[in-house]
Amino acid sequence: MRTDIEAHPVPIGTIIADTRRWLERAVIGLNLCPFAKAPHAKGQIHYAVCTSAARPDLLAALRAELQALIALKAAERDTTLLMAPQGFDDFLDFNDLLDEADALLTELDLHGTLQIAPFHPRFQFAGTDEDDITNATNRSPYPTLHLIREESIDRAVAAFPEAETIYEANMATLQKLGEAGWAALDVSASAPGRSAS
Repeated sequence: MRTDIEAHPVPIGTIIADTRRWLERAVIGLNLCPFAKAPHAKGQIHYAVCTSAARPDLLAALRAELQALIALKAAERDTTLLMAPQGFDDFLDFNDLLDEADALLTELDLHGTLQIAPFHPRFQFAGTDEDDITNATNRSPYPTLHLIREESIDRAVAAFPEAETIYEANMATLQKLGEAGWAALDVSASAPGRSAS
């Protein structure tokens, strides 16, 4: 079944603008990730879009972005967000892609150097209901793979020694915010023709 996004592809500039808005209003604005503000402010986050709905093409784009990230210094590009706006609507199918992404890390000998985290508009933690507001901590406007440097995680954890408490704090933040508060952030994907701000 085709989605609105598939039937009316969203321009790449809008996809990036939507993702930046989500990062600024939700991830940074709600402090869901205390480590995101600095690389965002320094312009060290790279935004990439795979416009293909084919799994092999997304994996090829992932390979290219992993290689590009590792080829640069963290001061130039600390992290990458790879968005896949078409063909990956089903969260479980998208989540299954992580096994192949992990195999790619092994093939490129990047385990221990980079890791990949998933975000998705229908993200659902194991053991939660689909409409559980706490799932919103990992809900992005588009299916997204976050490519992260292990050394950046290590530095962030050293600067934030109680990093293991972030997950619990995020759950509490979203429960307090509620569905109406999350909707008010206006961080979903742009409808065709909508201008992202």
